Amino acid sequence: MSDDPRPVHTWLTDMDGVLVHEEEPIAGGPEFIEALKGSGLRFLVLTNNSIFTPRDLRARLLGSGIDVPEEAIWTSALATAQFLADQRPHGSAYVVGEAGLTSALHDIGYVLTDRNPDYVVLGETRTYSFESITRAIRLIEAGARFIATNPDVSGPSPAGSLPATGSVAALISTATGRSPYFIGKPNPLMMRSALNRLEAHSETTVMVGDRMDTDIISGLEAGLRTVLVTTGSTRPEDIEKFPYRPTRILDSIADLVELVQPAD
Repeated sequence: MSDDPRPVHTWLTDMDGVLVHEEEPIAGGPEFIEALKGSGLRFLVLTNNSIFTPRDLRARLLGSGIDVPEEAIWTSALATAQFLADQRPHGSAYVVGEAGLTSALHDIGYVLTDRNPDYVVLGETRTYSFESITRAIRLIEAGARFIATNPDVSGPSPAGSLPATGSVAALISTATGRSPYFIGKPNPLMMRSALNRLEAHSETTVMVGDRMDTDIISGLEAGLRTVLVTTGSTRPEDIEKFPYRPTRILDSIADLVELVQPAD
C-alpha cells in the first residue's frame, strides 16, 4: 500500500460487509474485484459461512453484479476440510451442516457416517434439528473429536438475527463438557490456509475486512497487513475500543480500487 515500501502480491478480502450486504453490492465492490482480476495479482474472497459451495457463492455474487471466479472463493468449510485432510487423511466424520461442508469433506476423501466417526464437524445450517444435535452430543461423549467451522454466534437475515454455528457449538459444549476447535476467523489458521492455497507469503499480502474481532485480528495474527472498511459490523466509533489496530481504516472498498497495483 502507498505508505508501506513492501509490495502487495496477494489480496484476501472478506465478503459480507465488504463486497455485499445480503444480496446488495456495496459501492466499489464490483470495481475492486475487476481491478484485482485485471492486475494479475492472486486473490481470494473469504467467508466464515459454511452453508454454500464456492459455486453457490459465485452465483450469489454474480447476482449482485460481482464476478468472482469459483476458484477465488475460500470458505470456512474448505479450510475445515483442508485441516482435517492434514490432520487425519481419509478419516470419517459426522456432519451437522449443509452442502458447502459435506461436499468439501467428500472432496478430500472423507467418509460421512454416524457410526464411530473420527470427528463431529459442526457447520452452519438453516435447519438445525434436535435429532442431529443429540446425535452429535452422543458421538462426542463416545470419543469423537469436536470441530466447528466458525465461532460466529449469530448471522443476519432480512427478519433479524439467526443463531449460527457458535451458538449451537455452545449448546453441544454445555451438554458434553467438550469445546470444539474452531477453524474459521478469528483463528489465523483460516488466513494461513488461504495463503497456502495461493502459495503466497504473509509479508506481501493484505487482508480486507469489516470486523475488528474476526477479520482484522486473524489477519494480524497471521502476519498480514490489514485494512478495515467501515461498511459492515465494526462502526468507526468502536475501533478505539480494541487493543490492536488495522494497518489502514477506510470508509469503503471503493477507496481501495486505485491502490490495486498491477503485478510486476
